[in-house]
Amino acid sequence: MDIGIDGRIDSGATLSAGAVPSDLLRSARFRLEREGHWRQLDELVRRAEKGGAAALGYDEVRNLASGYRQAMNSLSVARDISLDRALIAYLESLCARAYLVVYAPQESLGGLATRLLLQGIPQAVRRSALPLFIGFLALILGAVAGYRLCTSDPSWFYTLVPPEMADRRTPDASADYLRSTIYGNEGHDSDRLAAFSTYLFSHNTSIVVLIFTLGVFMSLPSFVLTFYNGLILGAFFAMFYQRGLGYDVFAWLSIHGVTELAAISIACSGGARLGLAVLLPGPRTRRQALRHQAHDAVKLAILAALMLIIAALIEGFLRQLIQDPTWRLAIGWGTGLFWLGWLLLGGRDGKAPREAVR
Repeated sequence: MDIGIDGRIDSGATLSAGAVPSDLLRSARFRLEREGHWRQLDELVRRAEKGGAAALGYDEVRNLASGYRQAMNSLSVARDISLDRALIAYLESLCARAYLVVYAPQESLGGLATRLLLQGIPQAVRRSALPLFIGFLALILGAVAGYRLCTSDPSWFYTLVPPEMADRRTPDASADYLRSTIYGNEGHDSDRLAAFSTYLFSHNTSIVVLIFTLGVFMSLPSFVLTFYNGLILGAFFAMFYQRGLGYDVFAWLSIHGVTELAAISIACSGGARLGLAVLLPGPRTRRQALRHQAHDAVKLAILAALMLIIAALIEGFLRQLIQDPTWRLAIGWGTGLFWLGWLLLGGRDGKAPREAVR
């Protein structure tokens, strides 16, 4: 009869003292007592890694959490009593994998993108009533001002509109030429249309990025840039309207402008959120307020970028291929109704299920 490694009498022990290193005996006994729990945890972790935590039942999830705590306790003990390195390495690997399964977000990149589109962006838009008001107000005021200035004095057009943007569409042009720019056949070559669409997206994106990033300076630069885009819009509409082409140019602008101009206003709204955080931080410090507002501001910027992609495709392809003003109006304002419905209704029932899962 010999004394076992745990200090108790072990009638079955026949090893002589010093025959086997004591740390190996401790590791063997330690592993024998707990190996069943580790194997069970390893199996649950492997299944969760393949199919996510949703692949486990309620009891299995509970066993996963308790098994993780037991494995962490075993790792702590193994380190304290200096067991062999192979066992400690195994426990470290098992605990790290279990930690990721228990605490890391169990969502794929596709799931994150879906949640952003279906819940994050619409909810951010509905939380941004004041910044959205600022963005759309800047555009509308600019359009009204540009229209009034150019109807009272057409020479204002040359002051407001850059020559490269006018491209011979000036108050001196004839009505027939202006009509040809609305209904002219610019070619159905797919390569040419694709290149034109890419140029439009690049140009509009640079404007939106500038409007958004400058918003941090107390929103004023974003407001001014959006107001200036409205001035150009109003000046163009006034020029065509005075030639009896008001309905035609309205349809021409609507097919892509509903989405494009809304994207510019939304980018201004995102910049306004940053600017309001600096200007009116409330009980927070300005840095804390800026960090807090940036969550929704970035979502508004993503929305504006997404809308610009759609607007560039419409402007580069559909506006060139569809010449009927009725269809242009239907496509433009139908797209606007889609954006409005998505942003007003999206994500309204997503909060409760997530909290129930938690």
